[in-house]
Amino acid sequence: MHPPDGPGDPDSSGHTPVSSLEQALHAARALVLADLVAHEVAEAEIVSLVEESVAQRRWWVEQWPQGVEFVTGLVAQDVQDALLDRYGRWPLCPVCGSGDPHALEVEPELGPDPHWVCHQSGVKVAAVGSLSGAVST
Repeated sequence: MHPPDGPGDPDSSGHTPVSSLEQALHAARALVLADLVAHEVAEAEIVSLVEESVAQRRWWVEQWPQGVEFVTGLVAQDVQDALLDRYGRWPLCPVCGSGDPHALEVEPELGPDPHWVCHQSGVKVAAVGSLSGAVST
C-alpha cells in the first residue's frame, strides 16, 4: 500500500501542490508589489525589501500558523517601515490636499483584510494591493 501524498509531494498530475502558507506569502508579495507599482517605486532595491519581508514572515507564520491571514498586512507594514528608514514616507496620502505630506497606515495592524488608511482624515483609501485605483497620475 502506498502512503498518501504528503505536503510537497507531487499530486496525480505530477504537480507539487503549493501549501496555504506559500499561497499566502505569494499573495502578500503580489499585493504589496502592486501598490509599489501604483506609486512607481518598484525599483530592484525596493523589491528586495519585499523579498526580505516575505522571507522573515515565512518564519513567523511557521512559528504561529494561525497568523497566516495577517501576512499581507504585515508584509505591507514591513516594507513601509523599511522604506521610511531608507527613502522616506510611503505611500503618501492621496486624500489630503493640504498640510504636510503624510503616509497612509495599514489597518488593522494585526488582522485580516488590511487597508491603507489616512489617520488624519479617517478615510479608508484602499485595500492593500489596490492603491492603483486610489492614485491619481
